[in-house]
Amino acid sequence: MVLLEASKLTLPTPSSLSSPHTTTTTSILFEPTTLSLAITHSNSSISLFPSFSPLSLSSSLQFPQTLIPKPSSSSTFLILQQSPISTNPNSVIFLVSGPHRAGSQILLRFYLLNRTTNCFSRVNRISCGSQSESGFLRFEPELGVLMDAKHGVSVKVVGSVNYFAVYSVSSFKVWVFAVKMVEDEDGGGLRLMKCAVVRCSRPVCSLSISFGFLVLGEENGVRVFGLRRLVKGKMVVRRVGNSNSNSKLGLKQLQNGDHHGKYKGVGDRGGKTRGGGDEATCNGGLEGKNEKHGVAVKQTIVKYKHDNKDGGACFLALKGNEVETKSMPKVSKSVKAISIKALSQRMFLILDSHGDLHLLCLYNSGLGVDITGHVKQLPRVMKVQSLAVHLDESTTSQTIWISDGCHSVHMFTMDTDNALNEADGNDGDEKKPMHFPVTQVLFSSEKIQDIISISANSILILGQGSLYAHAIS
Repeated sequence: MVLLEASKLTLPTPSSLSSPHTTTTTSILFEPTTLSLAITHSNSSISLFPSFSPLSLSSSLQFPQTLIPKPSSSSTFLILQQSPISTNPNSVIFLVSGPHRAGSQILLRFYLLNRTTNCFSRVNRISCGSQSESGFLRFEPELGVLMDAKHGVSVKVVGSVNYFAVYSVSSFKVWVFAVKMVEDEDGGGLRLMKCAVVRCSRPVCSLSISFGFLVLGEENGVRVFGLRRLVKGKMVVRRVGNSNSNSKLGLKQLQNGDHHGKYKGVGDRGGKTRGGGDEATCNGGLEGKNEKHGVAVKQTIVKYKHDNKDGGACFLALKGNEVETKSMPKVSKSVKAISIKALSQRMFLILDSHGDLHLLCLYNSGLGVDITGHVKQLPRVMKVQSLAVHLDESTTSQTIWISDGCHSVHMFTMDTDNALNEADGNDGDEKKPMHFPVTQVLFSSEKIQDIISISANSILILGQGSLYAHAIS
């Protein structure tokens, strides 16, 4: 492979920044289907560039078509998939989270890409379903969607196809939401549905929602939920009123391991069961509707601890680094899963806080079937600081980029089918490492802050003040 083309792009300075000399860019996001680029600035404002073609641009980016004002804490792209019979292309949403009322609430702002005008505009109509009646979700046209949950010091949002997840460090909860387009005589908008709530007893370092899995990166491992089972819920039927009344569908409470019987205080503004615990019900994309036979559909609530495997979830441990001390021959050092990237429907690549890479292989994901799998540590090429993956579902060969956070970026490819077979065959055999040789190395004159893959053979490198685009063949 040889480097065919490279360009340096000077980043824009939004007028909201008081001094252009103090302008910095903290992170970048890229949406490959629409070639949309999001640049987060040092004052937490965000510049959006639709139809971004870095290798065909001049030496500088023009002022962004859309500038999202501060404050923002996290952002993600979200794809809204149309029905199979629809001739319309999928819709692309840019979602931004931020604090509201001194962090006592979470503000979600939605921006829709208009493919006709090729520009992002804020969504002015969002229906929050029956959850607005309880006050947890409320749409304010001048602001966005307000969540009645503490923003605190940090909030993370991750998006996928039709679903996104929000994690609040202060609230110790992960919320899973479904989004769909709504068309009506007034022009339509979005409908937001809360599908599941995961109450965490351990800190979450990273999130991924891909291929029907919700993966939480934690200390010393990752926790994997089957998204379909999490959204649909595990259902039990109980009668309300006399024998002729309608049945109400509820979720069987999941055991934490610290209590026996029903939970107390677990719910997210849910009702109470006769056993004294909070009532949690499933969603299935029909929030607040009464179907035939009187089935009321709400959201799933899950509470877990470190070793819980109930509810279609499993915890898979990372191999911790070992160091020798004077008092003990070997002591395991804890690691955190700080980045999770999907490689295929059954494989994820994990970067830990020590700079090592791990391959997560899953075995099954059916509704009502417990998820199983294992994690294989990859040989260390260098201490990795940044990880980027170009996911191409049409092929099993995936391009992976890793950076040391200094001045170099390494590229290698992985055949996911072969890697899965090799990982399965080597399960438990730590003496037989998996090898993925580096095929290309790029060097940057500036210290590297972030990397984003934009195609199988091209990458964006964020330096200290510039954006570099490289194409390889």
